[in-house]
Amino acid sequence: MSHVELREGSRVALLVPGSPEYLDLVMSLLAAGMVPIPLDPRLTTYERERILGPLEPDLVVETGEQLASMVAHTPDRFRWAAPRRRPMHCTSGTTGTPKGVDSGLLSDVHAAALVAEERDLWGFYDTDVNLVLSPLHHSAPLRFAMGTVLAGGRVVGLDRPDRVGSDPAVVTETIERERPTSMFCVPTHLQRLFAHWDEVGVPDLSSFRLVAHAGAPCPVAVKRRLIELFPDGSTWEFYGATEGQFTACRSEEWLERPGTVGRARPGRALTLDPDGTIWCTVPQHARFSYVGDPDKTAAAWRETPEGPAFSVGDLGRLDGDGYLFLEGRREDLVISGGVNVYPLEVEHALREHPGVEDVAVYGVPDEQWGHRVCAAVVGTVGPDELAAFARERLAPPKRPKTWTFLDELPCTLTGKVRRSDLPGAR
Repeated sequence: MSHVELREGSRVALLVPGSPEYLDLVMSLLAAGMVPIPLDPRLTTYERERILGPLEPDLVVETGEQLASMVAHTPDRFRWAAPRRRPMHCTSGTTGTPKGVDSGLLSDVHAAALVAEERDLWGFYDTDVNLVLSPLHHSAPLRFAMGTVLAGGRVVGLDRPDRVGSDPAVVTETIERERPTSMFCVPTHLQRLFAHWDEVGVPDLSSFRLVAHAGAPCPVAVKRRLIELFPDGSTWEFYGATEGQFTACRSEEWLERPGTVGRARPGRALTLDPDGTIWCTVPQHARFSYVGDPDKTAAAWRETPEGPAFSVGDLGRLDGDGYLFLEGRREDLVISGGVNVYPLEVEHALREHPGVEDVAVYGVPDEQWGHRVCAAVVGTVGPDELAAFARERLAPPKRPKTWTFLDELPCTLTGKVRRSDLPGAR
């Protein structure tokens, strides 16, 4: 597959844009028991080194030529076979240190169960046409695309990754031309599409049987417009994390219980600690560990009579029928346009500027993005210089959109920043 000798368990970091070849390679690697590590190709050199260092990939794919060569040399017997593990997506965690989420190698039984669980929930068919709107280095769009292909369907939207998803006119054109049956989106996608359709008219959406959204809270007006425009019974919300999935919710259920993210997915169960921390009992094929961090892994799991249960630290409440309502995200997490931004990771990067004495990064409600990333800074550096520094160190979703300069940060007696007291904080 390359001049590097790859074998079962080898890790391959992917730092190229999504494409049909990208999807082909990911699925081939998984079928061979290897570990694709999908990453944002926009990451700076600084970010790549921080993330990839602990993961120790055997190969880093950084060009389209490398990608094409690997696909060309992948044995045909690996194509479209059941994945023997999950891709290793990365999550920063509240420590700000990126962590790889590893499922380990699955037995044949568990590999089949992984595919069946997704197919049973989302109803993937060989007639499906999945429209990809989000970059494939995110877990949800990659998972929906893989489920479609494994069922014998096809995926569209990967021929123009620079436009599809970010340009509502291109999305509309693709819907009209390809007649997709499914798509995953974040609320920002929907807001852009609805604004565009208000100007040019709503296309024929009757081909859709499944429109799933997640990644950020969906404004009520956007949710109701979604239900109004798409076919009855086709729209869903789900709640999950890079580590794993918790719930799924038909929009009709949401109408009966506004604000819910649904009940536990089939084969799973939800429980809450007294403080509201959410735990999800999962099948064996949904187990994971954090690469290089056994303590963090141990803290994320506990054994129950029903099986292993994990938590990512989110808070919520359950009603009498088992419907989950989220009451808080992981501490300090900012979700902007469906992308998780961990303030500490951004703060670590900004503190390397010699003109920054102290900094706190936080989210402020934003109608388009859900939340926008903001920074309160103590120091001698100016906003233009600091923004330029951020462009060198941070991918676009992580760069603060608003800069506020203070004489000192509001802190508790123990020195912890009171983020709720920062300008405009949620």
